[in-house]
Amino acid sequence: MERTRTTRDRSFPRVSIAAADGRRAVEVTLLSQLDPGAGDALALRAGQRQQHHPQFNDALDEPSVRLSAPDFAAHDPASLYTFSVGSAGHPFHRHAGPRLFTAVSGSGGARLRFIPATSSAGAGALEGLRHVEIPADCLFTVRMAARTWHQFQPLHGNGQHPALFAVSCHPDETAGELDPATRAQVGRGEADLASLTELLPPALLQALSQLDPAKAPVPTTTLGFTHAMDTPWCIGLCAHLRRHVGRARQTLARLCRLHGVVGQDLPALRTCTLPALPARSLLAAQLHGHHHQDSVQIRIDTRWLGRQSPEHLLVRLLEAFIEQPAAPVSGLMRFRNLLVKPLGLRTSTLGCPVSSLLNDSAAQRFAQRFPVLDAQVDAEHAQVLLGADDRHLGFRSGVSVQRDGDDMLFTLSTRVRCRNLFGRAYMGVVDPVHRHYIAPRMLQSAVAALVRAEEREMAPAGAA
Repeated sequence: MERTRTTRDRSFPRVSIAAADGRRAVEVTLLSQLDPGAGDALALRAGQRQQHHPQFNDALDEPSVRLSAPDFAAHDPASLYTFSVGSAGHPFHRHAGPRLFTAVSGSGGARLRFIPATSSAGAGALEGLRHVEIPADCLFTVRMAARTWHQFQPLHGNGQHPALFAVSCHPDETAGELDPATRAQVGRGEADLASLTELLPPALLQALSQLDPAKAPVPTTTLGFTHAMDTPWCIGLCAHLRRHVGRARQTLARLCRLHGVVGQDLPALRTCTLPALPARSLLAAQLHGHHHQDSVQIRIDTRWLGRQSPEHLLVRLLEAFIEQPAAPVSGLMRFRNLLVKPLGLRTSTLGCPVSSLLNDSAAQRFAQRFPVLDAQVDAEHAQVLLGADDRHLGFRSGVSVQRDGDDMLFTLSTRVRCRNLFGRAYMGVVDPVHRHYIAPRMLQSAVAALVRAEEREMAPAGAA
């Protein structure tokens, strides 16, 4: 007697499962089969990235991340999550609201188990149990009605393959019968996948464990792709090969870590050389009779900066000088330190225009943090004076941020006065490099870091 009925579909294979009242409870659609082993590699790599996300939540054997929170102020109640199900599967559970997700099965395939929502709390609820089997390395979608019990687990592989990795959409985070505490948590934007999950009651779980597949086989739908000439042994061989390739790609994924990158458009950061110090510069009263002076400036439209005050931007600029120095300049400083250390000269990891920012003994602090010689702040202009003295020379630097109409001007100026012949010889070598490369490159790097930081601050609340 034939126990399996097979139908061919030239489009996307799909299955729809109805609830007792005839309404759709579940819809699963198979989209495509990926390269052998791709499911395991994707699940492993994406799972590793999940662990480093600030919203990572490892609970209920379903590690997850909230990628995007609801924005109730904009009347947008939807949220977006990723979640993964490993080689041991996860427990039967349900959610108050509907769910839609797109997933990739592991290289052992995936078994999706569903029990449509029912008013019965006893073993009779299990009469609605249905299985959907997904082949290895497949892209598929699942649409579930509210309060649909579900459990996902690997189909084959003896615990050697993950079940799936998915991107899930909650169309309305407030939908369904949420208890008051959970609804308040959702309203505060603090909900996560675990807090929105209800586990299968112990009585149903016990009844489920006592089901005998031999006496009462679970109705199962197997979705897949085949060629016209495929035979059962050929299909089985392909599945066996995918499992082995999947294990090999798991190993490769562990050895060859991929790092994510984010490319951002930035305003044109062109430095211009100023013929003289900016007006009101604190540097003007320093080191009379100096032997070297340079000043570079970058102009940026304030729309890139969130309309922030000059004082706020100056704090961000000084942070960037310290925390994200220009890598080429740092390399030059390491080389310079090796050369001058035997001479007993001052060394620093930062370029000399801002190296005194690492001086822990300074008495005056800007923003209660940065060591400075002087500072001046008003609504349109903020500047600090930096500097230090060494055996061969003394230097002073002015770092300023000034509003100019719809633009913001970022300026880095330096003066040096030599103290002896060695200082003059030293500056004779350093002057052109400092004037044409070190100062412009340091300012460009710091301002670029500042713009990126401001863009992150301006991102919508809850965005990751």
